[in-house]
Amino acid sequence: MKLYESETVELKEIYTPDLKKEIVAFANTNGGIIYVGVRDNGEIVGLENADFAMQQISNSLRDSIRPDISMFTSIELQQEDNKYFVKLTVSQGTRKPYYLSDKGLKPAGVYVRSGTTSAPASEDAIRMMIKTTDGDSFENNRSLIQELTFTSLSKEMERRNLEFSEVQMKNLGILSSDDIYTNMGLLVSDQCKHSIKFAAFQGTDKLVFKDRKEMTGSIFDQLTDAYKTLDFYNRTKATFHDLLRTDERDYPEDAVREALLNAIVHREYSFSGSTIINLYSDRVEIISLGGLVSGLSLEAVMLGASQTRNEKLAALFYRMKLIEAYGTGISKIISCYKGLPVQPKFENVEGAFRVVLPNTHAHEIKMEEEKYLPILRLFEKQREITRGDVEEALGVGTTYAINMLKEMLEKEMIKKVGSGRLTRYVEK
Repeated sequence: MKLYESETVELKEIYTPDLKKEIVAFANTNGGIIYVGVRDNGEIVGLENADFAMQQISNSLRDSIRPDISMFTSIELQQEDNKYFVKLTVSQGTRKPYYLSDKGLKPAGVYVRSGTTSAPASEDAIRMMIKTTDGDSFENNRSLIQELTFTSLSKEMERRNLEFSEVQMKNLGILSSDDIYTNMGLLVSDQCKHSIKFAAFQGTDKLVFKDRKEMTGSIFDQLTDAYKTLDFYNRTKATFHDLLRTDERDYPEDAVREALLNAIVHREYSFSGSTIINLYSDRVEIISLGGLVSGLSLEAVMLGASQTRNEKLAALFYRMKLIEAYGTGISKIISCYKGLPVQPKFENVEGAFRVVLPNTHAHEIKMEEEKYLPILRLFEKQREITRGDVEEALGVGTTYAINMLKEMLEKEMIKKVGSGRLTRYVEK
């Protein structure tokens, strides 16, 4: 019998641990046969201990390759001219991509057959194999990252007296039936690769930054950080009716909460970009990727229709009582602004969905900005200003200029530097 290497035949003179790469490559491509005890030139040299080699191959199949490949392989002892060698037949697997368990779902662990060699698969090829095998559901697809931890999720579950065991992880869709982490697992893990980017601007456009930050980690940490950040900027205004004081926030807290939850639960996570939060003096905009689910119009959503893109994520948030019921987020936001002169806006375009929450005190803020605008414009020409600069710009006396600067200090629009005659003011 004369053997030759080809796209479906691999020859190995002895068993080495690298044999598992060839097994993975055949399982991920069109299958093939590996002969152990045969030189590259096709000469059968046999094995000193063929039974031991078969045991090593069997152990490698069981311990070193994921998902389980054993049902797609067969190991046979062959003999020719009193020389024993091993024939390992590998069929094309149905749970591609197969990978080396110690390397994971990345090029270093996933191999495909190319001609007579086995080569690492590209990340795009790995994603395509996952999509072909697992379907279009992002949540159900196997995660490219398998080294995941769940510290934040565990704490959140514990706070709500919910079980968080391996069985529960499978029920939630975090782990597949063959103990592989899914993209759902990646989303709720501490290693979540998505993020929320926040930016605060001076005024109503993007000309001047006041603050910016990025929230990373588990989506539960991101949700908490984003809410705390917006809460920090969500000023409280006190009004009096007779002797009764009423405190009103710039943005209804429930509206902010619902908008954040909607952006996290319903975004398209197969897109790698970040969820965006832009804060202006008169509004906050929250932009999530993906837009509405195909076939669902904005008009239908406004009527209360709902179609969940990430069913498992939504189910987890519902179980944790972060959301009360499906499809109620927008109606809650609208009800928060009932009777107010300003109303929220919802915009759906291809690839993105935007919620605009207007500042309930926007009119007062606009009047306030117009009042201080001549002073703020001084910073366009110089980094620091003095009381004298204000007097000259406004054509006012010392007392009026001092009061204006004092008001701006209290509103944290400017910052005081130095004291006495050396007092200067800088834009905050």
